[in-house]
Amino acid sequence: MEHAVLTGVVLVTGVVLALIAQWRDWRPSLLVAILVGIAVRVLLLFTAATDTQWQPVDYVNSFRPAGEAVLRGEDPVLASNGGWHFLPTIPYVYGILLWLGIPWDYAGRLVTVVADIVLIPLVAKLAGGPKASLRAFQYALNPLALLVASIHGQVEPVALVFGVAAFVVARGPGSPHRVGITDAAVGRVRQAVSEGGLRVLPRMVLQALRPGPTDRADLKRAALAGVLMGLALCAKSWPIWLIPGFLLLLPHLRSRIVALFTTGAVPLFFLVTLPVFAGTAFDQIPEVIRTIQSIRPIVGEWGWTPHFTGGHWDLRPDLATFGTYLIYACVVAAILVWRRADPIDMTIAILLVFMVVTPRLGAQYLLWFMPFLVARPTRFAWPAILGVSLWSAYGYIYMTQYRGEAWGVLHADWSRASIVLLPVLLLAMPWGRRKPQVPGLTGPATPAGPGGLTSAGRTG
Repeated sequence: MEHAVLTGVVLVTGVVLALIAQWRDWRPSLLVAILVGIAVRVLLLFTAATDTQWQPVDYVNSFRPAGEAVLRGEDPVLASNGGWHFLPTIPYVYGILLWLGIPWDYAGRLVTVVADIVLIPLVAKLAGGPKASLRAFQYALNPLALLVASIHGQVEPVALVFGVAAFVVARGPGSPHRVGITDAAVGRVRQAVSEGGLRVLPRMVLQALRPGPTDRADLKRAALAGVLMGLALCAKSWPIWLIPGFLLLLPHLRSRIVALFTTGAVPLFFLVTLPVFAGTAFDQIPEVIRTIQSIRPIVGEWGWTPHFTGGHWDLRPDLATFGTYLIYACVVAAILVWRRADPIDMTIAILLVFMVVTPRLGAQYLLWFMPFLVARPTRFAWPAILGVSLWSAYGYIYMTQYRGEAWGVLHADWSRASIVLLPVLLLAMPWGRRKPQVPGLTGPATPAGPGGLTSAGRTG
């Protein structure tokens, strides 16, 4: 990286300001947070785009060919030699920007920078309460977000902007915090089953599906939230982990069914319209689906797998398969443990436990939980944020000064060192918010903890 010193100064300054804001309880306006976020992202975008020493490999060899394929009227999945493993939604935008004559070094990053800027007010909405603008300011200066959006140009911010927007819309007006499956709801089901047996469950479901007088607004909100979540899935496949919490934010079963339907309808639309917009032949669609679904079992970058590979990338189907089953088991466990919590807290738990047990990970994956954890910080939120940001910055800034064997030696130590962060991420999970913490559902309030959290589970 050619501008390593400047990049490091910007990131460190941002962290210092974010921590001082937390310590001094600064609450800059949302406009200030957005303007600061724009300034630092645009600065790093220009330094990254003009860097003659280093450009991210996937940014050049995967993202650019996908955009150029769209510009030529070809399918970006097939034409990029398997470099693009997702629906062509983002390559469509790449193609438009290239058609407008914007150089690729700027065009690809422009997509992610704009998405990450929009995330700033969405984090404020997600946080709610009197400290909403503080949380937006802290996300505006988040070092990992700056690295991923402005330097790497990875598409995580695009998936996140739609995913977080889906949460905000699903929650709707009123209290900024909701509980998931309440004790009262569980109690009603248990009582009904004990009195009438399992045969009462279909009747309860039918009753829940019966429309009510105020359903229209709820169903419209659910449909819009589902469209937004569907667009998140069009950007990348990982937002599937956001769906459980997003559905629990909706008020009733009917709205959840509508949201689930529209969530699936959006990716299906982009898939069936490939012949229209991407020039894909009808008989090529099954091949596109297979390419999107295929994931090479490359491990050794993060967590526990580098200690089996010597800290180097390796094709290990055994570790990848075991790790995938471990993810499924741990995500189900997180859903069960946090089923009565605020759905945003459940989502934080799901994403953090994924990071702990996953066999494969790129540094950009660590951005998944950032908007949620910044919006609703836990006791160990900042150690987790600073830890993963420092680890990622070492890879993005310091290691890019080296090539070949020297880089490989650094990578081996860097990837194996990531295991130190796993217990920090576990500690950052919302352990103290596993049950409803909304006034009226819990006992007397207790004093706010170190993360600014009250017994009501509020981040403000």
